[in-house]
Amino acid sequence: MTAPPPPRRVAARPSQVLRSIGAERRIADPCTMVVLGASGDLSRRKLMPALYQLCHDGLLPDAFELLGVGRDAFDDDGFRQMVRDELGKSDELEAVDDAVWARLGPKLHYVSGDFADAQSYRTIGDRLTELEQPRPADQRNRLFYLAVPPSVFEEIVRHLSQSGLAPKSDGPDERPWRRVVIEKPFGHSLATARALNHLVLELFDECQLFRIDHYLGKETVQSILVFRFANAIFEPLWNRQSIAHVQITVAETVGVEQRGGYYEEAGVLRDMFQNHLMQLLALTGMEPPVTMNADAVRDEKVKVLRSVRMMGPAEIDESVVRAQYRAGRIGGRDVTGYREEPMIAPNSATPTYAAMRLFLDNWRWKGVPFFLRSGKRLAERVSEIAVQFRDPPHLMFGHETRKLLAPNTLVMRIQPDEGISLSFQVKTPGAAYQLARQVEVAPVAMDFKYRAAFGDANPPAYETLLLDVMLGDATLFTRSDEVEAAWKVVDPILDFWDAHPPARMETYEAGTWGPTSAHQLIAQNGFAWRVPDQE
Repeated sequence: MTAPPPPRRVAARPSQVLRSIGAERRIADPCTMVVLGASGDLSRRKLMPALYQLCHDGLLPDAFELLGVGRDAFDDDGFRQMVRDELGKSDELEAVDDAVWARLGPKLHYVSGDFADAQSYRTIGDRLTELEQPRPADQRNRLFYLAVPPSVFEEIVRHLSQSGLAPKSDGPDERPWRRVVIEKPFGHSLATARALNHLVLELFDECQLFRIDHYLGKETVQSILVFRFANAIFEPLWNRQSIAHVQITVAETVGVEQRGGYYEEAGVLRDMFQNHLMQLLALTGMEPPVTMNADAVRDEKVKVLRSVRMMGPAEIDESVVRAQYRAGRIGGRDVTGYREEPMIAPNSATPTYAAMRLFLDNWRWKGVPFFLRSGKRLAERVSEIAVQFRDPPHLMFGHETRKLLAPNTLVMRIQPDEGISLSFQVKTPGAAYQLARQVEVAPVAMDFKYRAAFGDANPPAYETLLLDVMLGDATLFTRSDEVEAAWKVVDPILDFWDAHPPARMETYEAGTWGPTSAHQLIAQNGFAWRVPDQE
């Protein structure tokens, strides 16, 4: 009698996994979210779609209200109509469900105001009192989101404190709570970051501050810790004995577009390295935290950033490259060079690409180079961490085979196609080589994709981060010492570049993988940059 076939295994959806382990759904505390800059680009494109998604997923409490504040002269109905229109155009959402909007729309309110005028904060206070009146006093929680340019951070936080809208907390258990969300960039340099930290810590407790970097809300970024510390097969290899080098790439195909004024002031190091790439470096290199609470995780990230070997002028000149994109073709269309973009000086020396070699001076990573690169108008939009393992100590398969061997590489893809792949060598089928006492080998890859396993279950980054703020979970947010530790890595490079402007800025053609000097940089150590679209 033939045995029945084994039951077909079907991947469980995340909601099924949660139910199977008895996990409770996270629902935010009752609160009023005050968005300062509610009619701006960030609010329209990211915050409002994230709130819609939280409402759609049943993660907003009934006792939730949103008060938008901005210079535009909306009333409540006008603000709601603007938000509804923007949701319909959002690339964060597939469609807007009328039933969901019927629940969310009435929770949206608006007041016009000037962020520099104390009277505006009295108006905000009066409206908050009105909105919070139905809730018990200990549930009148407030979340202030600064969706505004960094130039007005200081005056806003001072007014929030002086007006009594957001007094300093006595600790994380205080009720009702007051929380303040600050968008990047956190300063323009180490000195300005320290000044901003000094100001906000004078006005608020650290537990009230949520410095947001949307990269940390991406599912794959969060999964780095799970991948490393929940799988016994990888953690023993995650060190200098097994790993030859690490590459961290954040590549964009877009140019500066309409952000030329900002980008001329920032450049690629301030725009990408000080925040996104330093966070990926910290998560890749950190030690296991004692527990998964916010302080334990952030303690270990800070240790990594503090272990980065500081570079003097000679080391910076040898280990960091900069370049600008020139005209080229991307996606089958011609694009202009950086200096021809709107609001860019014709002789600009602002880099749009940088690559660097860093070392972590600690027990785990001593001698392992970390190569970081990021740029605009590159060949492909991709963010990934690639860990390349050392070559086998001895190869017995013949000289011809040796040339074909590719290094074992573990790749964690953050965007656009989130997943993890591992390449290794296998024997190629066939008897011809065996008769000659040779074995033909070829590289293959095991490839895991989140979309294939879980469908479209990955929430947008801002949905995750907003929910965490409402819950008071700061794990995915940067602490004051973490911000300063990241600036300590980047600041000396910026100072060196300011003191030594290039006689002729190196360029790279739009649609390529960067300048020649970047390839020479990694080749000095006997390696080469990965080309993601060929893997």
